Amino acid sequence: MNPKTPAILSYHQRTKHTLQRYAKGPETLDWEDQPDPFRRFSGCAVSPLPAPGRDLPVLFTDLDQPESIAPQPLDNANVGLLLELAFGLSAWKQFGPSRWALRCNPSSGNLHPTEAYVISIGQDFLVSGVHHYVSHDHRLEQRCQFAGSSSEAGLFIALSSVHWREAWKYGERAFRYCQHDIGHALGALRYAAATLGWSVDILVEAGDEEIAKLLGLDRSGDFKKREDEAPDVLCRIRTASLAPVPYPTLLEQLPSATWSGKADSLRAYHLYHWPVIDEVAEAAHKPLTHEVLWQTAAQPPLPSACQRSAAQIIRQRRSAQQFDGKMPALPSADFYRMLSAVLPSAATFAFWPSAPKVHLFIFVHRVEGVTPGLYALLRDEAALKPLQAATSALFGWQKHHGSLPFYHLYDGDLKVIAKTLSCHQPIASDSAFSLAMVAEFQTTIEAEPWRYRRLFWECGLIGQVLYLEAEAAGVRGTGIGCYFDDSVHEILGIKDDTFQSLYHFTVGKPLEDSRLQTFPAYSHLQAQGQQQ
Repeated sequence: MNPKTPAILSYHQRTKHTLQRYAKGPETLDWEDQPDPFRRFSGCAVSPLPAPGRDLPVLFTDLDQPESIAPQPLDNANVGLLLELAFGLSAWKQFGPSRWALRCNPSSGNLHPTEAYVISIGQDFLVSGVHHYVSHDHRLEQRCQFAGSSSEAGLFIALSSVHWREAWKYGERAFRYCQHDIGHALGALRYAAATLGWSVDILVEAGDEEIAKLLGLDRSGDFKKREDEAPDVLCRIRTASLAPVPYPTLLEQLPSATWSGKADSLRAYHLYHWPVIDEVAEAAHKPLTHEVLWQTAAQPPLPSACQRSAAQIIRQRRSAQQFDGKMPALPSADFYRMLSAVLPSAATFAFWPSAPKVHLFIFVHRVEGVTPGLYALLRDEAALKPLQAATSALFGWQKHHGSLPFYHLYDGDLKVIAKTLSCHQPIASDSAFSLAMVAEFQTTIEAEPWRYRRLFWECGLIGQVLYLEAEAAGVRGTGIGCYFDDSVHEILGIKDDTFQSLYHFTVGKPLEDSRLQTFPAYSHLQAQGQQQ
């Protein structure tokens, strides 16, 4: 076992919610102290992006076979659209004097710890260097410029996390949620790229230290104390006109970099500090690695009846706050389509570098032709015997669908159980179905503790697929980070760390709150333009 792994296991155990107590968090919330959800850097050159809101004639179902989508040219307009569809605003909501933004990439508590950066090399429409994306203003801030020349042209997207944004509300458990959000953001990036006929590579060899240097996150003087960013992941964008730039070529640009700008304060008082987040971040620090990329044969998901554009589905994604507990049964075709879309053979997961480690235990409440009860979707059928051995002897493990690795475990009305397990939240019982994402846990992180983060990323990526598939089916999804960890394991019969539940999700018919007003995503920019 890696000497850092016990720290990961200790953190994970410490931050479990139980029926008797919740993981440690702030005793009170001062909403006037909420960290600014939009990071900005002062003293940077600004690169404008074309007005957001453009649509493309690509249907959501076209994304099942991305190779059939005509690639868009690599230019300023399409990079702007990529950023908007991945990380931009999708709407504004208002209740009384309170007003808040929604984004295409979801976030726990709508706190948005994830920051996105564009790294450009050899492009004629964007200065070679590192640019920070400000979703509120839909613009790029130039953090550094590369002075060196390169015979190659490339475009990269990197993601980082401001852990404090989540910890402000969720305390010690926040590190988990930041990792969920990175998974959602990776999924959002993949969908946005596919809509443009582009693809994404996760540069798995990149270590945290190198990503921090590339993004200037190691420049401590540029950030207010406790408002720094943790490096997470580096991705390469592939287009028809771009040959893949090797990772070392990108690192070669660093010595010539000229940096500018400092991060504005997030306007938080930092009344609480959670040292264990720093400790687990250090234990999960990823070094430079050499991975053999995992691959599987591509297979389109089961058919969908959705005829809306991909951009429309992406922009309308929301997290439901409550569901209609008397909803009619979800059509079975929609249910099985959603299950097939989260299998590793689906196009969405073509860029995922690791063998699947996350499986779904599904509480079916209201699905046409599916008896209420507990089911399992195995995203790798090699996990069948280990899961059978690790879970309750009462489970039948009968194959329920011919073309899917979907197994019936137990009959019964489990709505009360599902609600209780998800921190007593009715959205887990008033839905068509809810689920627990259960990961192959201990063996995954024993030798390489940084894979703890990747397990949560995999869960977030699955959640992003479910969000969009729910919208395409005319219903809505919600990720659930609050659940009673070991109570879930008790219901499933899991007795050790071989498997652990890392994320919950639920899908149903949303009930809209008529008290809320909705405004267009970038109406504030239009208003500014009119004033000018």
